[in-house]
Amino acid sequence: MFFKSLAAVVLLMAMSASVPGEIIVDFEDLSLAGDESYWSGSYPSDGVGGTGELTSFVSRGAGFNNFSDGDWAFWEGFAYSNMSDTTTAGYGNEYSAFTGTGVDTGDDIYAVGYVGYSTIPTVTFGEPTLVSGAYFTNTTYAALAMLNGELPAKKFGGPIGDDADWFMLTIRGKDSAGGVTGTVDYYLANYQFSDNALDYVLNSWEFFDLSSLGEVSSLEFGLSSSDIGQYGMNTPAYFAMDGLVVVPEPATLLLLGSGGLVFLRRRS
Repeated sequence: MFFKSLAAVVLLMAMSASVPGEIIVDFEDLSLAGDESYWSGSYPSDGVGGTGELTSFVSRGAGFNNFSDGDWAFWEGFAYSNMSDTTTAGYGNEYSAFTGTGVDTGDDIYAVGYVGYSTIPTVTFGEPTLVSGAYFTNTTYAALAMLNGELPAKKFGGPIGDDADWFMLTIRGKDSAGGVTGTVDYYLANYQFSDNALDYVLNSWEFFDLSSLGEVSSLEFGLSSSDIGQYGMNTPAYFAMDGLVVVPEPATLLLLGSGGLVFLRRRS
């Protein structure tokens, strides 16, 4: 009996040691043409606007979808960038994070998500994965539109700052069969406080906890806003992401011994 228990402990220790630790998807394994650069798709041109091409890029084993079209010169899904312009308003500055850099010192490249007309920004994993969380912030384009107004987007808070405006990022986990494992919401801007001094447009990298989504094969990202017009959301539908923390081999259960003893496999 002692040897059976000892064997179980030894097996458990060996398995725990072999489980890889967290991987941080930081986009620094990607390449750009130089400083103040970005990648937002292959932009195929076939003379028929809107047909485009669904492509992707991969960082640290995680896949990020992208759709681009050369005839209409647009993209959706994910891009990546090292742009640092925090002052220029408008669509021409759609690839800059409002922080001006990635989440860490020396971290230049980050992802930019755009929720377009046909493509949902999606991150996919090669195997079921636990996601601890990621860092998010606004893009300069979206932030300045909310802070100052840019037609059709309104200035958040309205003329005297009392309008209860908000801009929200929604992250949905999905399993390998496409089933939803969970959903989390985080404000990228919130003007719903009774004290206007607490109102904010996010201008720093903040870590959003995604562990409640459980074991996922993909993550889908959506945006919503209190500023809605005739054709949908007026707030520019962009966000920036960096430092996605994942555990490629999630916890598993092992049934060991004739007594039905259950051990939990944990990462080291």
